[in-house]
Amino acid sequence: MGLAAAAALARAGRRVVLLERHAGFGRETTSRNSEVVHAGIYYAEGSAKARLCVRGRELLYARCVRESIPHRRLGKWIVACDDAEVATLETLRARGTRNGAPDLAVVDGRELSRREPAVRGVAALDSPATGIVDAAALCLSLAAEAEAHGATLLRHTEVSGLALVPGGYGVEARTAGELGSIRVAAVVNAAGLAGNRVQRMLGQDPAARGEELHFCKGDYFALAPDAPLTLSRLVYPVPSGAGLGIHATPDLAGRIRFGPDAEFVAEPRYVVDAAKRDAFARAAGRFLPGLRPEWLLPDSTGVRPRLAGPGEPPRDFVLREESAAGLPGFVNLLGIESPGLTAALAIGEQVVTLLASL
Repeated sequence: MGLAAAAALARAGRRVVLLERHAGFGRETTSRNSEVVHAGIYYAEGSAKARLCVRGRELLYARCVRESIPHRRLGKWIVACDDAEVATLETLRARGTRNGAPDLAVVDGRELSRREPAVRGVAALDSPATGIVDAAALCLSLAAEAEAHGATLLRHTEVSGLALVPGGYGVEARTAGELGSIRVAAVVNAAGLAGNRVQRMLGQDPAARGEELHFCKGDYFALAPDAPLTLSRLVYPVPSGAGLGIHATPDLAGRIRFGPDAEFVAEPRYVVDAAKRDAFARAAGRFLPGLRPEWLLPDSTGVRPRLAGPGEPPRDFVLREESAAGLPGFVNLLGIESPGLTAALAIGEQVVTLLASL
């Protein structure tokens, strides 16, 4: 989100400094997900997730074409594996259509098998606007745009202090062991997993505000290269629990990955639990009955910054300028999990709007 906000603000004529604690951009949540361009199906009508996903989707596809960012509009099936799940497909179709997801249609099991022979189900929701994108290439494109409009992008630089000062904020940051400071008129908290830490620097109590982030880890397994299984599109189960379910995603290199699951952890960690292999095979085997556990290889893992804790219903994004809390020009971007990648460019637009009067 930081790069999208930086590019949008710089394009709008603002002087921008982006502080990135890692050696490169998108090294946490952005680079550790399914790289899916979502259509806007799952999210509550009128929510920020729904609105920004739909707007972001169109901005993202247009940018990919304009900037030659690798992507594919593959389409997606959401598969009902038994009759009890068909009603959920109809609910998702109606919600997604109201949100602005185009051309959604429920097809029967015969049509599903005809068009995707490896998949089995009694029905499926077809989402032709869903796709995949090269997240790393998108980050590079946004970084180049931000710099072309005068932004300063500092890698290996971690914020160590924030303070409200006359006319704005004092920012302390450490680069390669050296401590430096700058004064700015506004601050955008796009720190992802470290979003609560940035809030606390300015005296905000995330728990008291109902904005405490929970770390939700998701593992991925990849289909072995010699496994006799092919897919032409993304295949998802009917959603339940903390995530969208273990889904099958062809990537731009032609591999098929399965995941993510949803496991709440005390601290971010990035090691795939190989012992989950059989559970992944059982979950994906509901819609891919030919899948065998030995075809799955540990691949990657990511951690979502989730506002909803274990057992809690989904929460919307927090995108808020904090003048009402006594912090004018401080913008919080919190809980930016899925569909954050899809929504990124629209979130950048929103940040510009939130800071327009400052």
